[in-house]
Amino acid sequence: VQLQAFGRGLVQAGGFLRLSCVSFGVLYSNYVVGWFRQAPGKEREFVAAIRWRDRDPRYAESVKGRFTISRDSARNTVFLQLNMLKPEDTAIYYCATDNFARRPPIATPTRSYDDWGQGTQVTVSS
Repeated sequence: VQLQAFGRGLVQAGGFLRLSCVSFGVLYSNYVVGWFRQAPGKEREFVAAIRWRDRDPRYAESVKGRFTISRDSARNTVFLQLNMLKPEDTAIYYCATDNFARRPPIATPTRSYDDWGQGTQVTVSS
C-alpha cells in the first residue's frame, strides 16, 4: 500500500493541527492504519491507530484526550487531529499500515507495521 501524509505545520503550544494519511492502494477491512512519530535523537514511537473495519482506535498514553484518529473510507484517508499541542509533540509524523492485523488489541510496535508513508513535520513552539 502506498501512503502519503499531509498536514505539516508550525504551531504554538496549545494549538492544533490535522494530519491526513491518504492511501493509494486498497485498505482491506482487517487493516490497521497507524500514526507514529520520531523526534530528533529518539526512537520512532506509536501515537495512534485505527482498525479500518470497525474504526476501533488505540492511543498512546501521552496523547490520550488530546489527539483523535478517524477515517474516511470514501477517501481512503485516515486523519489525526492534534489538539492542545505541546512542545514535546514536535516530531516527524509517519503513517503506516498493519496489513496482517488479526484480533484486538491493535499492535503498537513499529515492527508490526508493513507499509510506511513519508513523514510530515510537526513543530510546536513554546
